Amino acid sequence: MLIIKCAACKTKLFRYDKIGPGEVLRCHKDRIKKVFEAAKDDDRIICPCGNKIGISKGSFYKMIGKAFTYSGTKRNK
Repeated sequence: MLIIKCAACKTKLFRYDKIGPGEVLRCHKDRIKKVFEAAKDDDRIICPCGNKIGISKGSFYKMIGKAFTYSGTKRNK
């Protein structure tokens, strides 16, 4: 499980179940396990500080690379 945080204010946004060793480029909506502070606005994920984190593309969010950080471990197949 990964904890996705805002890069600007370090607020915890959500807990995500990452499968595989690659970068976090997409967050599938069905793998988001718990939402802490993230808000959806016009098909975007926005931090309470106003930082845009990701854009909805159907069944997943396309993440903005410099807008977030993460900690935790990835689950390998």
